Amino acid sequence: MGSGHNHSGHTHSSASKNKQRLMMAFGLTAFYLIVEVVGGLLTNSLALLADAGHMLTDVAGLGLALLAIKFAERPATPERTYGYHRVEILAALTNAVVLIGVSIYIIYEAYQRFLNPPEVQSKGMLLVAVIGLCVNIASMFILKAGATESLNMKGAYFEVLSDMLTSVGVIIAGIIMLATGWYYADPIISAGIGLFIFPRTWALLNESIGILLEGTPSEINLAALRETINRIDGVISCHDLHVWTLTSGVNAMTVHVVMENTRSYEQLRKLVQKQITSTFKISHVTVQVEEEGCAESETHL
Repeated sequence: MGSGHNHSGHTHSSASKNKQRLMMAFGLTAFYLIVEVVGGLLTNSLALLADAGHMLTDVAGLGLALLAIKFAERPATPERTYGYHRVEILAALTNAVVLIGVSIYIIYEAYQRFLNPPEVQSKGMLLVAVIGLCVNIASMFILKAGATESLNMKGAYFEVLSDMLTSVGVIIAGIIMLATGWYYADPIISAGIGLFIFPRTWALLNESIGILLEGTPSEINLAALRETINRIDGVISCHDLHVWTLTSGVNAMTVHVVMENTRSYEQLRKLVQKQITSTFKISHVTVQVEEEGCAESETHL
């Protein structure tokens, strides 16, 4: 029997490539947090102060994402043979849990304000909300590209997206209150924002948990992968096929391959690795080559 592994392409996380983008978004968000707290105190706007609490969780979330990238860039050790890539997934999971809590809190606050809507200085509230909208749109453009590559970056992007929606809601509520004096606009729009954020955050939570449970990556068709291996010249069959995600953009695979006698172990192993890394988004491939008749222990259907 023969075995070997291959690292194809770079194994640095996708989020690491976007560290500068994340730092820019963190700086913008932290700046607006200060502006919003000051504006909320000056205008006596509970909506702005509540959103400032939301912004505080976002600043913490973006900071956590940056910290996760720093850990993920550390080299592997004998105790952590895969390095610290999973810290990014833990950060995304934490962000998802926090955002779900924020969504529930927004809905709760909306209910409280509907019962007793506070009077707000609408002009000052609008000014601060417009500044926040500009900051959030800028941050979204900064993070958008990285959000398609990294679960950690996607968590950060959702943080900023929720802020942008909150700013839009505050602006709409401010315009309505300024024009009509109808203060019920604030809790109604706030509840809508909370409901909009929740399902997207729930999807992020499920994706994070799926990676931590070492589920098959969504972009990998396991049946097609198995068929591709079985079609390789010299392969009789394969078994014990496992595919999982280390962190966003870094997938790994192990497989046992039963070979024909006409092939050498090393030749077939290299052929399988080349075919897999060129056809599928898998960068870490481990192949064990076996002779026909070896006992199979199929554990992944």
